[in-house]
Amino acid sequence: MLAEPKLKSLNELVQGATRDELIWISGYIAALTDTPVNITIPEALPQIEGATALSACTVLYGTETGNSKKVAVEFNNTLKKQGVAAKIKSLDQYRLTDLVKETNLVLVISTQGDGEPPAAAKKFYDYIHENELALNHVKYGVLALGDSAYPLFCKTGEDVDHRLNQLGAQRILPVKKCDVDFEQDANNWINELIKTAVQTKPTVKPVAVAKAVAETKPAKAGRKLYDATVVTSINLNDRGSNKETYHLEFTTEEPIVYEAGDAIGIMAKNNAALVQKILELLQLNGSEIFKHKEENLPAATLFTNKLTIQYLPARVVQLYAKLVAKEIPSIRMDLADLLRIYPADKAIDVQQLISILGTIIPRLYSISSSPLAHGENEVHLTVSRNTFNIDGHKRHGLCSDYLSTLKEGDTLQIYVQKNNSFKLPAKEKDIIMIGPGTGVAPFRSFLHERDAQGATGRNWFFFGEQHFVTDFLYQTEMQSFLETGVLNKLNTAFSRDQQEKVYVQHRMLQHAAELFEWIDNGATVYISGTKEPMSVDVENTLLQIIAQYKNTTAEEAQAYLLKLKEEDRYHKDVY
Repeated sequence: MLAEPKLKSLNELVQGATRDELIWISGYIAALTDTPVNITIPEALPQIEGATALSACTVLYGTETGNSKKVAVEFNNTLKKQGVAAKIKSLDQYRLTDLVKETNLVLVISTQGDGEPPAAAKKFYDYIHENELALNHVKYGVLALGDSAYPLFCKTGEDVDHRLNQLGAQRILPVKKCDVDFEQDANNWINELIKTAVQTKPTVKPVAVAKAVAETKPAKAGRKLYDATVVTSINLNDRGSNKETYHLEFTTEEPIVYEAGDAIGIMAKNNAALVQKILELLQLNGSEIFKHKEENLPAATLFTNKLTIQYLPARVVQLYAKLVAKEIPSIRMDLADLLRIYPADKAIDVQQLISILGTIIPRLYSISSSPLAHGENEVHLTVSRNTFNIDGHKRHGLCSDYLSTLKEGDTLQIYVQKNNSFKLPAKEKDIIMIGPGTGVAPFRSFLHERDAQGATGRNWFFFGEQHFVTDFLYQTEMQSFLETGVLNKLNTAFSRDQQEKVYVQHRMLQHAAELFEWIDNGATVYISGTKEPMSVDVENTLLQIIAQYKNTTAEEAQAYLLKLKEEDRYHKDVY
């Protein structure tokens, strides 16, 4: 509880605040602490045109990694505390025919793969798009979770919002798209939705969105962490290549539990030289203690292990601009550049600066080892060092750069991210693997696993890279798999070894008849690697082959591919 003078001051503050100011205050406080934040809202809530008092509400969620569920559960609990008759369901447990009976509906839904709904939301997604439903009496809101690094950012949430509106349902609020650091945006949207809809309630307690999992936040309770030691780090590209692709092997003291097809979560650390530069610009020696979330940590530890300091989102840049009272372009910038180019006129409040910076989020990498073949205390990754240019300056991706600099004996914490939508079929089933570049990673895992299983199903791999001599990743292993019969067919495409570029889809067309025969006789198809343009081109090629060899229309080929998905025989793990 607050002391009486502080409580009085807080009430005076919120009584005179606008809705936008209240939302900002909620987000600001949520950023300072991980614990639920309660803000008293004035009893006389403003009447908002088109809004309705909320007496009952159904909260639905569609999730792959658990983030949407955590947000939905917190929201549902808050509604119940407001006296709302709220109920919550996963979309795969929701009776679809109940949709027309709803009056108030809130959906929290993520986007997976190349803009697709999570598996749990697929039936709901198809149902609303394939049926003309009368939803004029339904009021709804959609909170969409996604990752802006992908082109089809929050596409599932946008699609659901658009379709519900097409069917006559009325938005309580516009759809909100939340990036990987979604907590504050989700808080703000949910609290505004509650304030808009719950007009008859005296107080509204903002939701403190639960800690994210998987690709959005450091592993917390419920996520098994493993202490790993680097035993091998090899650049798979030969001299002369313009790429760096690292084969990394880690050992763990206790058995690491995973399956072929799963991924490993890595928490990167910021570059030491860059951290030192920031400390100097802030006139810190690194030992000063600051609060971040629920921890009090030295500045050097915070800026190394916890805080995002590179390629800051425009939103964070603008928060910094307010902090230092300067006009700064709304573009992405590094923290060091902000501090150097737009320094504060007086000593900057470092604690406030820390409060606006995002938290380093784990990156996921497909596992390239097999638990059967490599043992229970070992796991392998295949990591391409991401290099790009900004304003003529060479930059590297945070996590891939961190991993590429690890040496034998270095230690780190890792966790397993299950991928239930990318698993091997029964041992007697055939598989077709299409994985250029680091898309080879899960297929190296598959092949080692199938070999250790003594699987009788056939294996066909399409691999592509730039040059045969310098970029044929795991060449010796693949040739060995061919010689021993583990790999029945291997087709490669090296795009820069001839005047006209050749990609894996060209090799697929060259073997179209046999490829279709495999598929039509029950083979499972897997695609791994970059989402665009690779996975799009490969899928279009598959559709072309299906249409040609089934002698069907493009629409019928689409239906055939959809049937493969429904039969669990078409999988994509793209990024």
